[in-house]
Amino acid sequence: MPFNDVKGMQIALEEARKGYEEGGVPIGGALIAEDGTVLGRGHNMRFQKDSATLHGEISTLENAGRLKGSVYKNCTMYTTLSPCHMCSGACLMYGIKRVVLGENKNFVGAEELLKSSGVEVVNLNNQECIDLMKKFIDERPQDWYEDIGE
Repeated sequence: MPFNDVKGMQIALEEARKGYEEGGVPIGGALIAEDGTVLGRGHNMRFQKDSATLHGEISTLENAGRLKGSVYKNCTMYTTLSPCHMCSGACLMYGIKRVVLGENKNFVGAEELLKSSGVEVVNLNNQECIDLMKKFIDERPQDWYEDIGE
C-alpha cells in the first residue's frame, strides 16, 4: 500500500518546527519508502551547525545514512518547501522518483529541473508550511536570503 502524502508531510512539518525552535530555517524533510518505512528525516541545520549545505533535504539524506542505490529509486522525498537546485540535484543524483513539497508560494526552487528529469513533483499547498516559512522570512529576512544564496 502506498504511503500517504499527508502523513509524509506531517513528518516533514514536525522537522521544520524543530528547526524553527532551534533558531534555524524551518524547512523539514522525510525520505520514505513506498511501504511507508521512514528511512530518514531531518531539517535545515545551516545555523545550528554553521554549515553551508545542510538544507532540510540534505539533512534528511544525511540522517538516512548510506543506502543502496536501488533503495532511493522507490522513495519519496517530502519537503516543506520547494527544493533548491542543490537539494533537487541530490534527489536526481540518487534517483528519487517522487518529490512532494509542502508549498512553493514563498520560494520556487528547481521544480522544473526535477520534472524535466522525470521526477513526479506534487505540491500540497499546505497552509501550515506556507505560514511557518512566511513567519521566518518576515522575522529574519537576512538569514533567509543567506540560506538561498542571495
